[in-house]
Amino acid sequence: MNGLFDLEILAADRIFYQGKCRSLTVPSTDGSYGILANHENAMIAVAIGIASYTTENGEHFEAVFSSGICIVENNRVTVLVETAERPEEIDRHHAEQDAADAEEALRNRKNISDIKRAKAKMARAAQRLRAKDRTEID
Repeated sequence: MNGLFDLEILAADRIFYQGKCRSLTVPSTDGSYGILANHENAMIAVAIGIASYTTENGEHFEAVFSSGICIVENNRVTVLVETAERPEEIDRHHAEQDAADAEEALRNRKNISDIKRAKAKMARAAQRLRAKDRTEID
């Protein structure tokens, strides 16, 4: 066993990452889910949150994922999410504005689908700001 697996992270608009990996942690509906080489086959519901992965050469990265799915099969992991962003790609002002817009939408809720959309937007904005804060501290 070489301790590596193939990882492909696909966002709706791009291939976010493709290569060998030592470890991956994804935010799931049941909490953080860790994956190492030779992990058993699985399908994981990805939740909005911060993921982390360590590449073949030991570099550690974080990313903010929207919801999606993670498929583990035969030492190959595919993550399909609507959006994936590195902390340095996040515009703080835009994320803060998204959070404010979501708060306003919650105050003016009209139906259940509006509430769900606003809560998802709020969660994504909060995770984007959290990731940005973590990188600015380092």
